[in-house]
Amino acid sequence: MNPSLWMEWAPLLWKGLVTTVQVALLSGVVALFLAVLTGICRLSKYKLIRGIAYVYVMLFRGVSLLVLLFWVYFSLPALGIEFSAISAAVLAFGLNYGAFGSEIVRSSILAVPKGQWEAALALNLTPAQRMFRIILPQAVVRMLPPINNLMIELLKATSLVSFITLADLTFQSQILRGQFFGNTIELFTIVLILYFILSSCITLVARLLERKLSAGRM
Repeated sequence: MNPSLWMEWAPLLWKGLVTTVQVALLSGVVALFLAVLTGICRLSKYKLIRGIAYVYVMLFRGVSLLVLLFWVYFSLPALGIEFSAISAAVLAFGLNYGAFGSEIVRSSILAVPKGQWEAALALNLTPAQRMFRIILPQAVVRMLPPINNLMIELLKATSLVSFITLADLTFQSQILRGQFFGNTIELFTIVLILYFILSSCITLVARLLERKLSAGRM
């Protein structure tokens, strides 16, 4: 590839990359928070709490992410609720992927051996102490691989934010495609590589966490 082309593309691609990372990180934080919260609520002894968590999971897991993104960004302003493009993206992605993550958290908690639950109960700990001191730390190790996959899917889905005019990596590459139509192969090859690098970084962090947490249990 002509090095001069890369120098022309670099500023826009860098801006898009920063936006993509920002959306992915913020959405990931929101999604993980909602996943842990609703995953635990799904196991509550109170029917109302279980019911609210169940409705949330079924609702946001069952809708189109793109339509949800449009609804938050274009429809809510009609109700007097306005979000910036990045806030709308973070909210939509967080709600959607939080619902999928909730099932991962719930199943990982249920996979903790029954003996651990009984031991925690024998220590006369409160329900919250049993969950956060004994059960959840063990469940985290089990949930890391599927959460890793979920975060990679979230990263790839951030390309949808270009539909609400947020200048992410995909949006910027489309601008460059219009200016350098004869170099489409080189342009999108670079974009593919950038997404692959970001996905690899997520996997690396997940594996390091898994190794550290697994070592701590030995």
